[in-house]
Amino acid sequence: MTPLAIIEAGAPQDCRPHPRFLLTRPAWQALTAALAVEEATDLLSLWAEPGMVHAALWTAGRLVLASCPAAEGRYPALSPARPGAVRFERMIRDLWGLTATDGIDARPWLDHGRWPAAPPLAARPAPVPYPPPQPEFLAVEGEGVHQIPVGPVHAGIIEPGHFRFHVQGETVARLEVRLGYLHKGTLSLMLGKPARVAARFAGRLSGDATVAHGWAFAMAVEAALSFTPPPRALALRAVMAELERVHNHLNDWGFVCNDAAFAYPHARCGVLREGVLRAAREAFGHRLMMDRVAPGGVTDDLTPAGIAAIGAALGKVAEDIPALRAIYEGHASLQDRVVGTGIVAPSLVARFAAGGPVGRASGRRFDARATPGYAPYAAARVPVLAAGDVDARVRIRIAELEESLRLIEALLADLPAGEILAPLPQRGGEGVGVTESFRGECLHWVALDDGGLVRAVFPRDPSWLQWPLLEAAIEGNIVADFPLCNKSFNCSYSGVDL
Repeated sequence: MTPLAIIEAGAPQDCRPHPRFLLTRPAWQALTAALAVEEATDLLSLWAEPGMVHAALWTAGRLVLASCPAAEGRYPALSPARPGAVRFERMIRDLWGLTATDGIDARPWLDHGRWPAAPPLAARPAPVPYPPPQPEFLAVEGEGVHQIPVGPVHAGIIEPGHFRFHVQGETVARLEVRLGYLHKGTLSLMLGKPARVAARFAGRLSGDATVAHGWAFAMAVEAALSFTPPPRALALRAVMAELERVHNHLNDWGFVCNDAAFAYPHARCGVLREGVLRAAREAFGHRLMMDRVAPGGVTDDLTPAGIAAIGAALGKVAEDIPALRAIYEGHASLQDRVVGTGIVAPSLVARFAAGGPVGRASGRRFDARATPGYAPYAAARVPVLAAGDVDARVRIRIAELEESLRLIEALLADLPAGEILAPLPQRGGEGVGVTESFRGECLHWVALDDGGLVRAVFPRDPSWLQWPLLEAAIEGNIVADFPLCNKSFNCSYSGVDL
């Protein structure tokens, strides 16, 4: 049987708009076996609640969810069939205390042994052992291999993460990333809250993608309640999401150039990005547009002055892109650093189901605005390349910049009239929301109780499926190329630290 057939043979649960099926333990084991022989089904997420694990899969052009009871705190692992499940399984063990039987890797991920009780989301958390365990890293053997530990504290004002390099000469034999330093109990903080209160935490999962995460959470809540927000609110959400994409892609383009010691594009992209952020503040009252998306609509309307500010800032971006692209392409020293560096094979991207510029630079054509698609996007052009190197990831960002400029212009030209925020019904339900951030798809699942409070929730950042590929991208490259690879990915630390 195909993975989809196995899932749909389970007991259907009331989840909207993407169905969820409850599987028995043997059926879940059969799903793992089917995934091992069928490569077309993508594992997008894996999470839990007390006594139950859930998976989101993309198969046969559909998003479906599957669940399995974790009897006695154990469930069959998906990681032998899908390597992208490894860190999810480690996270599930840390947060809910559920162990993946026959899992590839059982080391802690978020839990550094310093929480007052663990696992914190289990039905019965227990005191933590003392002293805190030392982190374990995979071994590398060979003549002349040595280790370079970097972080979690870094020289710049950036998020904390530990990078353990195994190096032979100047060549990286293995990189292993250790995260969890930004764990802030996001899921615990969202539980038991009204949807609009919990939305503030969803928007802070990763602040640079606050609009995309806020929208995905709002979409999940609205789906759970069978609620459709006002058309004007949907259009304004899209304007904010595309502004967010523009300022982040400008930032990443500039920083890749800066990490190759080419300061001018970095400075120029920084000026353009600042203009976009100021326009966002003028239009929506906040530079990052944080807390502007709420379940039921948006909190701030666009005024003529805001529309004019957005138009002026984006006009300058459109005017400068051709010259910046010519500079980027015309300097041999820069091209020498980015072309052929940090290659991720299309087959590896497909196995991890990585999205965003990381996936599309290696041939994976997946953009949530187009597939599965959501309002008000009618048709988003999805650029795809196959080279899979730093240069390809930069070029995908440039192409998406131009597409975002086109989309914003079209959205503002046809902005619907009407209200922007409608009251939510107070009832229970379960829903899924998927939006396309500048990094890739954000997938949020939420279950509301009969009073409309959050009973269970899981927000999935696209970085979950991209961090392992960064480890693969640097293998065989020199240590000095790591900053280029890292910035061309620009994975979120906070987004996976929960």
